This record gives sequence, C-alpha cells and structure tokens, in this order.
Amino acid sequence: MEVDGGEFISSPIFKTVRFGGTVTNILDKFLQGDTNDYELLKHQLLDPDIKDAQIIRWLQEFRSCVTHLTKDFEQLVSVILRLPWLGRSQDVVEEYLAFLSNLVSAQTVYLRSCLSVTVSHFIPGRIVIKEGDVDISDSDDDDENLPRNFDLCHRALEIIARYVPSTSRFLMPILREKFPFINKSARTLECYVHNLLRITVAFPALRQEILELVIGKLLRLDVSAPRSDIEDAEENAAQGADGNGQEEGLFDMDEDEENVTNSSRPPGVDVMAHASADRLDILMMVLLAYIKDLSYVKGTLELTLTKELYRDLIAVFDKLILPTHASCHVQYAIFYLCSFRLGLAEAFLEHLWKKMQSPSNPAVIRQTAAGYIGSFLARAKFLPLPTVKACLDLLVPWLHQYIDSQDAGSKAFCDVTLHGPFYATCQAVFYTLVFRHRQMVEGNLRKGLAYLQMLNFERIVMCQLNPLKVCLPAVTNMFAAITRKYQLVFCYTIIERNNRQMLPVVRSSLGGDSLTANANPLDSFFPFDPYLLKRSGKIIQPIYQVWEEVSMCDGDEAKRPAKKDSVTEEEDDFLRGESLQSEAVVGLTPGSYESHMRSPSSMGSSPIAFLQRPF
Repeated sequence: MEVDGGEFISSPIFKTVRFGGTVTNILDKFLQGDTNDYELLKHQLLDPDIKDAQIIRWLQEFRSCVTHLTKDFEQLVSVILRLPWLGRSQDVVEEYLAFLSNLVSAQTVYLRSCLSVTVSHFIPGRIVIKEGDVDISDSDDDDENLPRNFDLCHRALEIIARYVPSTSRFLMPILREKFPFINKSARTLECYVHNLLRITVAFPALRQEILELVIGKLLRLDVSAPRSDIEDAEENAAQGADGNGQEEGLFDMDEDEENVTNSSRPPGVDVMAHASADRLDILMMVLLAYIKDLSYVKGTLELTLTKELYRDLIAVFDKLILPTHASCHVQYAIFYLCSFRLGLAEAFLEHLWKKMQSPSNPAVIRQTAAGYIGSFLARAKFLPLPTVKACLDLLVPWLHQYIDSQDAGSKAFCDVTLHGPFYATCQAVFYTLVFRHRQMVEGNLRKGLAYLQMLNFERIVMCQLNPLKVCLPAVTNMFAAITRKYQLVFCYTIIERNNRQMLPVVRSSLGGDSLTANANPLDSFFPFDPYLLKRSGKIIQPIYQVWEEVSMCDGDEAKRPAKKDSVTEEEDDFLRGESLQSEAVVGLTPGSYESHMRSPSSMGSSPIAFLQRPF
C-alpha cells in the first residue's frame, strides 16, 4: 500500500527491509565475502513488479547509508540508479531525486553514472511485443508521460549540477556518447535533439559544443540526402511509386529505419519521400524553432541573447558547415538567424568577406566563402539593396585589384589552381547581378545604370584570366544576357570563343585529370539553392528570394546556351527557368520551439523553462 503525501513527508526513514536485515549489514557482509544477501538485494531491486511504496522505502534505506556506497558497490549503485522512477508517483520522484543529490554529494565517483542514466531517458523507451520467442513488434513508446519524464530528467541534471559544479565537464562526453545513430527513427532523433538543445538553457557554457554536436549529426543526414536524390524520390512518390526503391526495402534489416513509414504518418502531414530527408526535415524544424525561441522573449528580439547565439553558430559554421561540400539545408540555420536583424546579416557577410580575401586561408575555403556571399546576396529576401551594393563595392574593387596584380605577371592565364578565389568571386558577383539587377535599376534607371557602369564589368570579362570560361555556363549565360540588355559588356564573342576551345586547358582545383572548359572546374555549388524540405521549408519560404523569370527585349539571349549538354547538377532553379513559387506552401511560419514540440506530429515535450508564453 502506497503512502499518501502527508504521511510520506512525516514518516521516518525505514531502517529495515523485507528480508529483515539492514542495507548497512548487507554491505558489511559483502565486504567480508558473504554475497548471498547482497545478490538477494539486487534481485529484489530488479523486480519488474516493484511497487511505489517499496521503491520509496529502498531509496530511504540507501540514503541513510550513502556514505557506505563506495566504489566496491558499483554494481548495486547501478541497479539503484535504474529503478523505474519515471512515470511513478510524485513521492517516488522526490525520493529518487533526493537519493541522487545525496549520492553525488557523498560519492562523486558516481557522477558519471548518474549523468549517463539520466541522459539515457532523453529518448522514448522501446515497446517489444513477443509472440513466443520472436519479437513481432519493436517500436517507440507513445507514453503520454514523456513531457513530464523529460522535465524530470532536466530537473535531475540541474540538481546534480547544484551539488557538483564540474558537472558540465563530465556531461558533454556523455551527450556525445548517447547520441542515437542517425538511422534511428525520426521520433527518437527528434526527442534527443530537443533535449540536447534544452540543456543549453540550464548549461549555457555548453551551448557551442551542443550546437556543434547537433549540427554535425544534421550534416551527416544532409550529405546522405543529395538534392538529386530528394527530387527523384519526390517525383517517384508523386507518381505513386515507392520513393525509396523496393530493393532497398527488401534488404533493410534495421528495425529503426523508416524507409517505408510514410503510410503511418497522420494524413495531411508534409512527409518527405526520402527517408534521410524526412529525418532531416524534422530535426531542422527543431533547430530553427530553438533559434527563434532563444532569440525572441515574449515576442521581442533580445539582442544580447541573439548576438551570443550568433557567435556560437558562427563558430560551428566555420568548423563544420563551411568545410562541408554540397550540403543542402543545414546552412539555413545561420540564414534564418540572420533574418532576425540586418546587423546580423551584415556581420555574416563581413565574416565571409574576411574569409574570402585572406590569403592565409586555404583556396578551397576562400572559394566556398565566395560562394556563400553570392548565394546569400542573391537569395536573402531580407537584405536591402544598399547592403547588396555595399558588398559589391567590396567584391568588385577586389577583383580589379587582383587583375592589376596579375596582368603584367607570368601567371596571367586561365587556371583554376592558380586563381580559384578570383573565379569564385567573379561567379558570386555575376550571380548577385542576375538576381538583383532589377532592384538596381528600378525607380531610377539612369542612376542604376550609372552604378552598374561604374563597376566596369567589361574589364573583368575581358581580362586575360577569362572568368567566363570558368564560371558555371548557366550563370555566364544569364549574366551575358543582362549585361547586353543594359549595354554594359558584350560577352557572347568571348563565350563562343571559349566554346570552340575544346582542349582541356582548365584544371580542376581538386587536382587530377584536366576537365573540359564547360564542366565545373571550380567544383562550386550555391549553398542557398532552393530549400527542398517540406515542413521546415515553411519557415524559410517567407524570407527566401525565389528566381523570377527574366523578361527583356533580348529575351533570346537569356536562353542562349553556352554549350549544349553542359548543365551541371549544381544548377539551381533559375538555371532551368523554373520558379518555386507554385511549389512553396504559403502559411504561417511555425513560430516557436514550444509550439512545434507541442504539435500533433511531435512527441509533445513541455516548453523550455525560459518560455513563458501561454500555449
């Protein structure tokens, strides 16, 4: 019979247990070599039918002799820590937390064990249904107590940290160790990532490391779901085919793999046909909602908190995102944060500019930074024209200075290995002009044209380094059409001459065999190409500049190919003349971490402590 709340509070600590001896006596016997009662004690603690009142009495007994629980009793302590306290009465919870605080205070040797057991509850339990000796079902537990359980786990971590100030130093390795494999169910990953990010509220010193851990895992998912694979899967799904392929499903023996789980999703939910993309979509929802809720307090942007988050994200960007080639979606975390305030976007551009123009950085990093600048200037709808022009006023003079330094030298010829950052910056400038030229001339055509003429594109295009030969053909084509329309420079003579030169005179920046002129010698990609994930895409869509078809009197020039069959995989929607407007889902942006985690498709974690908004 369980003890009620009032009786429990006033009751004394029990000194005896069911078999008649005290825990202290059993521990003493164990040290003397008599292990019978010790094994019986462990057996009783492991009883699957153990009652709340029994758990309370055991924990009270152990609290009374916690100083005796030395390293010699590691197995026993492990059993105690794994007592089923979650989902039990509040009396059990309070007694367990009291034992936890007593244990780490008296025996710090068990700090790691306490942390490890607590973190292990960051994911849903497993429900195994057996038929005979065969597991016929193994799935996530849909326990409605999960929000309460997660709250209690975070409370346990805070209690431990209160008694052991060095907790955070021991916690981070455990968080890395316990991270589920990326092929686990989306629900498991969502719960764990949510709880990781929630830890940063109580342990702000761990935020950068936790963001690094989370983003590193998301990048693994991102690169395992290439853009072409996602598009193919969606196309196949739209045609009624299995987007993941029958053969993959036949030999997929991982029960956590969700390759063919779309049918189990609630109707109306935007499910990705590609399994890895579906997981990534859910996790990006969690990350983006976290970014917003950490930056906005009661609907108001807290600039100090946002700047701190920006610094941590930029550190992770430099370490993980920038060096990762062809990631499609994870970089939108920094894109989204920059949309909150113009100063953040300008700081991001300045950071990229320093990366690009510094000779101390490897060429590949400088080229990637240039790609980020061009893609960000083109795609960030929240960037005003003065900011775009300010960036061009840095990039274009740098190009002219580079030409000045090379024209009279012995290396003034087209070679990606020698001039990679130059070509990447040229492509960034051309790409920006393709997207922003209308804004530059609308309202005051004469003033806009004067600005474009001042940039002196003709000198860049005509220089001996021949950037039109290296830039992606589709970018070159559109740039040529626009500059011809405004009579800035006539590029087609150079383009046609480059097309006639089929000799492999351009080397890849990665080394190895030479490539023909119309391949992708820069190995370039546009980091902010259209966002393909459906759920999290609703957050990105309002701040994203889609490609709008160019309409000009010389319209044929925009469609003239630099060379047939030269379209590359990195080409973005504007290169194919497509518009994502018809595909974008227009609706309210899921506004908060809290609201997402309480959505019907989520596991329903309770709001973070700092979130005070009513749901």
